Amino acid sequence: MEVATVPGPVEPYGREGLPLSEARHRLLADISPINALDNLPLDEALGRVNAKSINAPVSIPGFRASIMDGYALGQHHQPRVGQQWTLQGRSAPGSPFDRVLNAGEAIRILTGAPLPEGAGWVLPQECVETSQTQLTLAAEVSDQPWIRAEDEECKAGDRLINHGQRLTPSQLGRLAGCGVATLEVHRKPRIGLVISGDEIVPAGLERRAGAIWESNSTLLEAILNSLHQVVHAKYVVPDQPEELRRALAELSKTCDVVVSTGGISAGDSDWIRALVNELGQVSFWKLFLKPGRPFAFGHIKSQEGTVPFFGLPGNPVAAAITALQLLWPALQILEGQQEPEYFPRIKVKLANALARRPGRPELARARLEVNANGELMARVSDSQASSRIGSLVQSDLLLEIPAETGGLKAGETLWAQLIRSRLL
Repeated sequence: MEVATVPGPVEPYGREGLPLSEARHRLLADISPINALDNLPLDEALGRVNAKSINAPVSIPGFRASIMDGYALGQHHQPRVGQQWTLQGRSAPGSPFDRVLNAGEAIRILTGAPLPEGAGWVLPQECVETSQTQLTLAAEVSDQPWIRAEDEECKAGDRLINHGQRLTPSQLGRLAGCGVATLEVHRKPRIGLVISGDEIVPAGLERRAGAIWESNSTLLEAILNSLHQVVHAKYVVPDQPEELRRALAELSKTCDVVVSTGGISAGDSDWIRALVNELGQVSFWKLFLKPGRPFAFGHIKSQEGTVPFFGLPGNPVAAAITALQLLWPALQILEGQQEPEYFPRIKVKLANALARRPGRPELARARLEVNANGELMARVSDSQASSRIGSLVQSDLLLEIPAETGGLKAGETLWAQLIRSRLL
């Protein structure tokens, strides 16, 4: 195979590049889901994408139950102070009272226990007086009967989860509570990662003059793991065309998507775009965004067709942000998710001033705070350099700063993406 001798064209897609929204639209339109499925028990399904819609097999809980510890009454109307009932027995979770409760009768009942036939009201235990055989209402009670309906969670046939939904802890808990034990889920995309650079050395090894410790693989793998994605294979290679070509070609054979960092711009050692065009096609490159301008998307030919290619910037912060904005939505579609999930957007006020010049739209890193008035505040990191990983540490927000915006004063309002993880 002929060796590439020069990097690709310098400005094939315009000086500024594509706006983030257009880049996202174009690449998502070019992504197709993986068809392979896995069958998993619930305790292995967290973060996976459900492949088959599931309906409730029966109503849940399937019986009327007490909402509190108290006494179930053989009546369906609101009790009055001084009213009395004869105690007949007890109902507990897993050990229900086994006969009809008649008018004038009552039973001791515990939270979650089934109500017997004939019971239509539960009295809180703190409102009654009891003897061995007698129950008396000693204080007024509300018009709430304190009974959980037999179909409170769901009715038989209700849709529990649709296909194409990513499974959360609360969804898994609900499915378990409805008797579902296993799920069909889409296979995770196999991610191939190429980290390029003549200047990088592994962390823990001595640095030569002008070298830096390689951090992109650690940062990106950790981000992907937190998003329930896994790197299948990776290469850390110098900016040499033959080694880069070999890495890209090998990953395209075994992976569903290939991701690179570095080597995507227009410098003398930036070979990635030229090699992707040789092995497939670059659909677009360069973003109208700060940080993240040197970004590329395309496809690399494989034995079964093509695999998507994402060329992330070499600077770690820019790589992380473009991965979150563009790679993550694409991975969701690859995994069969019906609609990609994005970070929720909230309005915040700046806790401190931010110096900047108009130019490109910016995603600035900031920490979320709440002031004494309960207002959401964004405290911007001291340095927004795309090479400074410290600007990501303790960042809860990505501030959306329009291109035409200059310096910002404390107290000004901006939209922000909330990048904190959701637990449920």
